[in-house]
Amino acid sequence: MSTPSPIRVAAVLSAEHRGRLMSHAHEVNFPEGTRIFDEGARADTFWIVRSGTVTLEIPVPGTRSAPVESLGPGELVGWSWLFPPYVWQLSAEAMTPVRAYAFDATAVRMLMDADPAFGSALGHWVGRVLAVRLQQTRTRLLDLYAPRTAATR
Repeated sequence: MSTPSPIRVAAVLSAEHRGRLMSHAHEVNFPEGTRIFDEGARADTFWIVRSGTVTLEIPVPGTRSAPVESLGPGELVGWSWLFPPYVWQLSAEAMTPVRAYAFDATAVRMLMDADPAFGSALGHWVGRVLAVRLQQTRTRLLDLYAPRTAATR
C-alpha cells in the first residue's frame, strides 16, 4: 500500500482552502514532449497535475539538462510564481500526455493577500513543496556529479 505524498494538494490544504484555490483553476492539456516552462522565463502560471507525468530539469551548461524529479497527480508544478522576481528556477517538460489544472499566479497571490488564512495555508504548502524539491534536487545532483571513489565505482 502506498503512502499519500505529504506535499500533494489534497494532503495539505483543507477542503475549504482547496475549494477556494480550485475556483480559480482552468483545465489544460500538454502533449508528451511539451516544454511547460524554461528556467529564466517569467513565472506567471502554476499547475496541479491531474494525470500524466511532468519532469523537472535543471539546465547544465555544455550538456543536456539534468532531470531532478518526476511529478504526478495532485502535485504542484512550479513554485517560482510565489516569490519575486517571479522567474522559473528550473525547467519542466511533459514526459507523458498531461492533464492539469492551471492557475493565474497574479490572481492567486491577490487572493492570498485578501484572505490571510488562505494565504498562510497556501504559502505553507508551497514552502513544503519547495523544501522537498530542494532536497531531491540536491540528492539528484550529488548522484550525477559527485566525485566517485574507487569503492563506489
